[in-house]
Amino acid sequence: MAKNKSQKGAPPSLKVLAPVLAILVVVVVAIGARLAFMPGGEGEAAIGGPFELVNGQGEAVTDKDFAGKDMLIYFGYTYCPDVCPTNLSLIGAALDKLTPEQREHITPIFITIDPERDTPDVVGNYATAFYPTMVGLTGTPEQVAAAARAYKVYYKKVEEKGDAPYLMDHSSITYLMGPDGKFLTHFSHGTTPEKMAEILGKYLSGSISGS
Repeated sequence: MAKNKSQKGAPPSLKVLAPVLAILVVVVVAIGARLAFMPGGEGEAAIGGPFELVNGQGEAVTDKDFAGKDMLIYFGYTYCPDVCPTNLSLIGAALDKLTPEQREHITPIFITIDPERDTPDVVGNYATAFYPTMVGLTGTPEQVAAAARAYKVYYKKVEEKGDAPYLMDHSSITYLMGPDGKFLTHFSHGTTPEKMAEILGKYLSGSISGS
């Protein structure tokens, strides 16, 4: 009888713990998102890393091809109806506010998360339409996925009903990487050109240094 009574008493305790466990899951997910932009064990942010992609001329390139200059990187896709054009336009406007000497030391890069439609020539022409020196990069789905993972970029294909072209759900963050490929800072969606140019200028002048 005692055994049966003990078993009947178990469910209420689980009901009490369930909300607590749910809260813990939310907290862990939130902390995980914050940790992506926090310094790692050696004082460096866990953002960025090696990548192998293809440029607008169909040439294979890696992160090492951009070494020696700061990189301003944005992930998106050419069929994007609003978010990508807005952010790429802001990047172009921010670069225009820098001095010619400063612009020589930074390479703006657009990496597609839709390699199925964004071929080398498509992504290359799209990038330069927003800024003459912007480099457009694509690759195989595996190459793009590897680059996105390195930069903690979220993206997902969203199927549309009927004959409408599909859209891509994705995060919208612009990354500033140093000449050595190390993460310096990031710009959230909607950062003004003035603010972006101010921060870029400080890093380029050395008044702000990386971690």
